[in-house]
Amino acid sequence: MSKVGIREVATLAGVSTGTVSRVLNDHPSVTKELRARVTGIIKDLGYMPDPSARSMRSKVSRLIGIVIPDLTNPFFSELVQSAEQAAANHGYNIIVMTSLDHAAKEADRIRQLTSRKVDGIILVPSNDFHTIKLPKGLPIVVVDRLMPGYSGIAADHRNGVRLGVEHLVRLGHRRIGFISGPGHSVPANDRLMGYLDALEQMDGGAKMAGPPLIAEAAFDYESGRSAGNYLLARARNERPTAIFASSDQQAIGCMRAAHDLGIPIPAALSIMGFDGIPLASMTTPRLTTVKQPIQDVAAAAVAVLLNKQTAPELDNPILFACEVLNGETTAPPQPD
Repeated sequence: MSKVGIREVATLAGVSTGTVSRVLNDHPSVTKELRARVTGIIKDLGYMPDPSARSMRSKVSRLIGIVIPDLTNPFFSELVQSAEQAAANHGYNIIVMTSLDHAAKEADRIRQLTSRKVDGIILVPSNDFHTIKLPKGLPIVVVDRLMPGYSGIAADHRNGVRLGVEHLVRLGHRRIGFISGPGHSVPANDRLMGYLDALEQMDGGAKMAGPPLIAEAAFDYESGRSAGNYLLARARNERPTAIFASSDQQAIGCMRAAHDLGIPIPAALSIMGFDGIPLASMTTPRLTTVKQPIQDVAAAAVAVLLNKQTAPELDNPILFACEVLNGETTAPPQPD
């Protein structure tokens, strides 16, 4: 079967190839009736425009690159899926590449995307992102991991954690442990500041019992499990009655640590996570978490790249509010 071309579509529709092209590019000069006739014929013939040819003519590839540190992290997977949907709503596709959280690989991925003539890049930067040079003239939007000196879009990590810890305080918890992220991570430090903010804002009669209980860990399950063991390996009257983890994966690992130690959740220990990934709703008991507005962040990043939304000013990022999702892993503390 020979390949159907734009000329066949134009002949059957009784219009010029230029008119067919305007229909394909959603040009406002095309009437609703003509658009319906041409698109009907395109569908009947199974005509597929050649994207490379369209790109050469229009100087627009209708491709957006996205570079993330890791595809195995459920948060980044959801970010990619949300960006793909947002791009599709504007008639664009995405190309996904991973940097493995390494600056040299990140620079290589950006070069590859630039050579493929993408119209812009959504970048979750590596933690040593500042060591690479970005190409000039290509729109790049930094998301999630906001870097000093760059504009970006993210969830309000600091305020989100503060809201979560305040939820635990309202339940009556005064020994609240915290599993932070890696010390070199910007979001991790923002979340740690949110935890400390909440402790400082406690009323005089509700001050933290003893010094802060903090364990630094990577954002994954096993690190959360190890951090949970560290925080819970102390006498009952000294260990935390609640633990806030900087990621849902950490929180789920901490739940496992509590289970292995015979500490029931939430009867003897409350646990909260951060991110709001789908897996959080599948645990038993269901995890209480602070949800990041991942879809909003992705949609805003795409809109900024396509000039549908004003870009954030330098060092003045667009921040989206987080929300507490009540699950089954938090409750008032038991008496010692």
